[in-house]
Amino acid sequence: MPMMRERIPPGIHLIRSLRGKEWSLTTYRYVVLLLTFIAYACYHASRKPTSIVKSILDPEPVHRGLTHPWPVGEVFIKETVMVSNLTASPGKGWVPFNGKDGTAKLGEIDVAFLAFYSAGMYVAGHLGDTLDLRLFLTTGMIGSGIFVGLFGMGYFWNIHVFWFYLVMQMIAGLFQATGWPSVVAVIGNWFGKRKRGLIMGVWNAHTSVGNITGSLLAASVLQHGWGWSFILPGACIFLGGIMVYLFLAAYPEDVGFACTNGMVSSEAEVLPKDVQAQISKGNDVEAERKPDHVSRERGAAVGILEAFRIPGVIPFALCLFFAKLVAYTFLYWLPFYLSQTEIGGEYVSVKSAGNLSTLFDVGGIVGGILAGYISDKLNARAITAASFMYAAIPVLVLYRIYGGISKTWNIMLMMLAGLFVNGPYALITTAVSADLGTHKSLKGNSRALATVTAIIDGTGSVGAALGPLLTGFISTKGWDEVFFMLCVGALIAGLLLSRLVFDEFCERKSERKSKQNVPTDVSAYKGGDAADSTGPKGTGYVKGGGSGGAIVHASITTAMLALLGGAFIHV
Repeated sequence: MPMMRERIPPGIHLIRSLRGKEWSLTTYRYVVLLLTFIAYACYHASRKPTSIVKSILDPEPVHRGLTHPWPVGEVFIKETVMVSNLTASPGKGWVPFNGKDGTAKLGEIDVAFLAFYSAGMYVAGHLGDTLDLRLFLTTGMIGSGIFVGLFGMGYFWNIHVFWFYLVMQMIAGLFQATGWPSVVAVIGNWFGKRKRGLIMGVWNAHTSVGNITGSLLAASVLQHGWGWSFILPGACIFLGGIMVYLFLAAYPEDVGFACTNGMVSSEAEVLPKDVQAQISKGNDVEAERKPDHVSRERGAAVGILEAFRIPGVIPFALCLFFAKLVAYTFLYWLPFYLSQTEIGGEYVSVKSAGNLSTLFDVGGIVGGILAGYISDKLNARAITAASFMYAAIPVLVLYRIYGGISKTWNIMLMMLAGLFVNGPYALITTAVSADLGTHKSLKGNSRALATVTAIIDGTGSVGAALGPLLTGFISTKGWDEVFFMLCVGALIAGLLLSRLVFDEFCERKSERKSKQNVPTDVSAYKGGDAADSTGPKGTGYVKGGGSGGAIVHASITTAMLALLGGAFIHV
């Protein structure tokens, strides 16, 4: 039996009682955006400590850098003499990570986290649609905080057994899997499709904010013992879970907004005035009765196999597999690549390389916003995602060939690569997932958002784990081979959307014909959110009509293959 939802969150119920009146729909949407932004930033912040403390657990020689990090100090520092690790003496560290196989053990912990995170994503998505999203997200955040903190407690409990840290990461990965399907589902419940791409493009910046915040928190207490670097971010996500429990209205019906086809309308009204009057008097019996009635109309949760059959889910999931393979390879290996590559006739220090690599994420934030805005304007998610992936190929080639000319060239091309690589990644994991979770084939049932999001992002997370793993082997042969792998991955990601791109081109062509033939007095039908009734963009819901899309897509594919082959022959 599904968990009975507790309807109005206690914090909102208290605010209602104190104010004596209801918030507007716009206010609720701002609150939902803010709370989900903070929630997923906490998830990412709690994932950063392992990368911060690796040099403490397994001391290795480092390059001497500046005292103050970027942007306080200089971004680039010329490579100088090798010195011992500044925070641990040679041969020290933490058993069992300071032996000859210490680096391998740290890698095993990372792989274990990603593996359980990916596997847990599929289960978490279905549970998110079955249970109350607010309670499910709260449980995930509190559980993540506990097990991230327990990893750090190994320092204070003086634990030197490898399996303890491995198990902590595995369980933390399972709890972390609850985050993404839940927050995307909540956003999908509150926002229609019309401007969903732009809104989610801006909202997706929580990933970078969480990464930066987690790094700062973990580093700020490192001198007091590496255990605190886990306990502090763990405490933050724990407190974030409590905040979500108190204030997040996961469903518009919970606070009295009427929904059509499982989606809150832009003209939605709150409960009738007589019910609001009872709320202001402290009697919320009628207020709770209305949301409970609406919740039954949402229908039963959609199964995983049924979600797989939604048109567009499999192509976008496979596309994200390769998109995340490219994106996460940069995430894990870009600092190392920068420190090993001559830029403007000199090498940069390890710290400078890490500081410089953040500009890739800056470009990614811009790319996510731009991809969302363009997909909204064109009403075409697949065309936008495929175009960005194709455009990433020549940019990656240019970055490999010309990134070492000067610092300026390196920064510009790196940010441009981040824009085109992370743009479709952000678009698919947010707006596309929400679109597919409310596909017309579901007949108004909104209980598929978390499941669809989990399928897409879970498949992408497998690619996220595979990309860095392959890079570790391929990089021994040379960085040209690594960039060739990235370009092939981007090309495959674009090709996987070929059918959906063709359908969207056909839709655009049919729309142009209908505009020419529709009488003037009927043209008003185009206003509002009418386009939403056709279903999500790029999901194969248009059949037949025209071959222009296929010709354009084939031309782009041919051009990309030719450019890719010629460029690496040149290198």
